[in-house]
Amino acid sequence: QLQDTYSKSSIACFTGEELGNFIQNLDTIPNGEEEADPCWQVKWQLGKLIKKMMSRSYEENISAVNAERALAFPSTNEQPQTDPIYRIAAHLTGSSNKKNSLAPRIDSTPRKGRGQKINSWESSHKGHSFLYNVELRNGELVVPKTGFYYIYSQTYFRFRENEHADSGLLAQIRNPKQLVQYVYKLTNYPEPILLMKSARTSCWSRKAEYGLHSIYQGGVFQLKRDDRIFVSVSNGDIVDMDKEASFFGAFMIS
Repeated sequence: QLQDTYSKSSIACFTGEELGNFIQNLDTIPNGEEEADPCWQVKWQLGKLIKKMMSRSYEENISAVNAERALAFPSTNEQPQTDPIYRIAAHLTGSSNKKNSLAPRIDSTPRKGRGQKINSWESSHKGHSFLYNVELRNGELVVPKTGFYYIYSQTYFRFRENEHADSGLLAQIRNPKQLVQYVYKLTNYPEPILLMKSARTSCWSRKAEYGLHSIYQGGVFQLKRDDRIFVSVSNGDIVDMDKEASFFGAFMIS
């Protein structure tokens, strides 16, 4: 019908009026004459199609821009990582006061665990040590917030033979059965819960001036508020609390 009516020009329907103006007025209510005009119907259908395509293109472009912006900038709905409540971390280093660093030797006693607990750590921002939103009590880090934490510890064992030392003690130290480091968690349970243990059997030569060995371990654990974590060692007589070699720490990851 349109071909018969407008056979002289294939664009006869669009002469005499800007198509852009027509698209802008698509949402106005047409009168009866316009609805009956075949040319108006063609322009109306074409205008609807153009608006639909423009809307789809706009949505795709906006989605792409938002995706790029999300990669470049943190979401405003997320808690800023600089918020102090989300920055929970501690790094404790060995204390030079070795006499007060180690608890008395304990094999297995409730609330103590195996080995000798390290009671004294350096935490007063001397050297590399620090406490950030974490409390240290009697060698134990007190967890302030429930979450997942990375816990790590390193113990430095150093044996140097003393000519005036008791021969029986030297024999015991020179040929220890094991060098062990324990990391425990204290909760409401009557006994501490062992989180990590690392060990090595070592025998130092009589010809060596001294023997050295470091044990490091780390892992991710779920801790609850008010849980406490601490480190114990075997053979506390040969632990060297050098601040760069013996250390203990944790930080919240989520």
